[in-house]
Order: sequence, then structure tokens, then C-alpha cells
Amino acid sequence: MKAKTVLPAVAMTAVSMVLTLAVVVMWLGTAMPWLVALVVGLGIDGGWLATLAYERRLAAQGDHSRAVTAVGWSFGLVATGVLIAHALTADHAVGAWLAVAWLPIAAKALWLVHGLWERTALTSTALDAIRGIQQEARDEAAVARARLRAEAATEETRLTAVTAAGARVARVQAVTAKTLSEAWSTLETARKGEETGRALTSVTTPVTPDVTPRWDLPVWGPTEPAGAPALEAAPALTDDALDVLVDGIRTSRIPALSYREMATRFRASGHSASEVRLRAAWKRVA
Repeated sequence: MKAKTVLPAVAMTAVSMVLTLAVVVMWLGTAMPWLVALVVGLGIDGGWLATLAYERRLAAQGDHSRAVTAVGWSFGLVATGVLIAHALTADHAVGAWLAVAWLPIAAKALWLVHGLWERTALTSTALDAIRGIQQEARDEAAVARARLRAEAATEETRLTAVTAAGARVARVQAVTAKTLSEAWSTLETARKGEETGRALTSVTTPVTPDVTPRWDLPVWGPTEPAGAPALEAAPALTDDALDVLVDGIRTSRIPALSYREMATRFRASGHSASEVRLRAAWKRVA
């Protein structure tokens, strides 16, 4: 992973140093001996390389120096300035020389990116832990989404069933109301009839001389259902009392009753206890 950032920076640095040296020798070689121009080019490249090496040493120690960084950027700007000046004073291919004048600055920028990568790099163990946490979070989110979708589908099914049941109840009530209405209309017609009215009156109430009570329709309206009388909850039996009752019922006959017979007689006598407590009492006394 380190090579992905350091190799481009090294390659860009090498290209920019070779290009700077070549430009200085070609440009200044016409005005001074080429050895002097070579020394100038090597000085620019050497200063840049020295500051870069010192920056890398400080970075390896976890340290940083703004002064060294400023000197390194100064050498990079000088190299870029030399390339731009040569491109502007060249007789031909000005655009081509300007197109490569940014290489020293690009090399410094790549080393800056590599330094940032080193300061934020993590070990493989940490990266595996981060991937595991992210995968766990994705799994939990997927499970939560599936649970929500399942609950939504269940609620939709329940509402559909309730709606359908309500519709069936409404239809039954409508049919019942229609049937009752027709029956009531028939009764009303029979009551108002002269012959049928006397007949209904004679069969419903004994006829007395000179008195013919009127036969009235029964009242048809809402009724209140009579609730079942509330049973007072009997206090729960203690284990000792339960054991005494179970033992008394079990030994009330020789040979002793089985558990099923004892449980039947126990509940028939009006006592109440859960199946678990009753069976535990049976085990204790038997």
C-alpha cells in the first residue's frame, strides 16, 4: 500500500530533477561554461534532494519542521521558475516547455500526499477491525429493515382480515335488519287488519264481556345483555393447605386414587389451583 503513493512521488521527483538539470545546462550553457551551468543545476537539484531527505527523516521520527518544509518548497519554486523562464526565452516550442514547467511543484505535491498518507495509515489489524464493525453495522441494518418489512406485512394482513370480518358482520347485520323489518311490517299489517286483529287479540289475551284488549306489538329496541355475576376470587391456597387437601382426597378411597381422579375430585369440590402446583403437591404427598 505504501508503494502506491511513494513510487509516483519518486518518479516525479526524478523526472523533474533531470529536466531541471538539462534546462539549466542548455539555457546557461550558452552564456557561461557548461561546467558552471552543470554546477548550478546540480546545486538546485541537490538542495531540493537534501531538504526532501531531511523531511523524510523527520517524518519517520514523527516530527515536522516548518522551516525545512519552507526551504524545500523554495527549491521547488526555483526549479519551476527556471523552467518557466527558459520556456519564455526559448525561440521555439514555448508551449511544450511551459507544459512541463509544473513538474517540480507536482513532485512536491506528491510528497505532501505521501506524508498525509503516512500520518493516517492504519495497520492491517485495525483495518480488519474497522471492516468487521462496518459489516456488523450493515448486518444489523439489514436485519432491522427485514424486521420492519415483516411487521408491516403482518400488520397489513391483520388489517385486511379485520376489515373483511367487519364487512361480513356489516352484511349479516344488514340482512338481519332487513329480515326483521319485513317481519315487523308483516306483523303490523296483521295487527291493523280487522279480522286478523280480533283473532290475535282472542288468542293472546282472554276475551272478557264487552272488553277487548288491544294487541300491541312488542317493543323492538336496543337491549342490554345481563352480565354474568362476578365471582369473588378465592384466596390462593398455601402449599401446606394444598398438600393436606390433596392427601385427603387421594387417601379417601382404598386403594389410593390416581392423580387424574384426585385432580377431578379436587376441582369438583370447588377448590382451584394451577396444574403445576397441583402436580407438585401430588408429588410431595405421594
